[in-house]
Amino acid sequence: MRGALPGLCAALQAAERGAQLCTTIHYLVSGQVCWFGLTVACAVPGYAAQFLSILWFRADGRPPSCWLLALHLLQLGLWKRDSCRYWDVLRMEAKMEGSIGAGEVLMQHGDVCVLRLLEALLQTLPHLLLQAYVVVAVDPAGIIPGVSAGLSLLSLAWALVSYSCFACLLKPGHLCPPAAAILCLLLWRMGMLGTRVLALVLFARLYSFWVFAVAGVHWLFMSFWLVAQQTDIVAQPCCWKLFNCLVGAVYIFCYINVRPGPSKHRVAVFYTVSTQDIPYSTWI
Repeated sequence: MRGALPGLCAALQAAERGAQLCTTIHYLVSGQVCWFGLTVACAVPGYAAQFLSILWFRADGRPPSCWLLALHLLQLGLWKRDSCRYWDVLRMEAKMEGSIGAGEVLMQHGDVCVLRLLEALLQTLPHLLLQAYVVVAVDPAGIIPGVSAGLSLLSLAWALVSYSCFACLLKPGHLCPPAAAILCLLLWRMGMLGTRVLALVLFARLYSFWVFAVAGVHWLFMSFWLVAQQTDIVAQPCCWKLFNCLVGAVYIFCYINVRPGPSKHRVAVFYTVSTQDIPYSTWI
């Protein structure tokens, strides 16, 4: 099952990118310059993940060639890296016997999951928000934006599930979750993300730019909450503060466990805040 996860992720990522390209062309051909520009702008944060991918190529002892740099400029560098990793994972799992090579397979799989999650949060999530707003508030009959939003939601949820499976495998004695558990986890992530995005989009439709105030208050609360937890993933003080701020922004939409050990109390706090901030904000 673990070897099938990367292949499914690669196919889903290809479908999602194809839908994003079709959406961009749709806005350009139909003369919707504003939505075309915003859709293109949603792809800009993804270059941070592309830059990190180039740095990882250097760290692996593979100086990026001109062809590789061109792929990264076209937002294809991460997909190329992921595809290579996927084939490596599948080939190594086919060759290894028993537990031999299991650690190397896990690290290869972890590289894929971390890069894909970063790309999904930086690029897929903004695209999902934009297309969901278009479908809800501007063009409810728009098929292309709706399909693109649906694939972005599925891709983002799958990236979170893949990362959760990898985090589970890092724990001693834990095995890869069965297919039924992964399906339930995927449905839970899609439900959480879908309702959260829909709530924000509907609020933006009614109250316009006040949605940024609501999201900003939630972001500040979650960032300070993370600081209070004293997460030690990042050691440098400046990077540690930046890390907490970035994860706090992610917590506007979904929960990611950044500390070892049981997380049921932290999850309870997150869901309590997440289910209350939107209703309370209607008093604005």
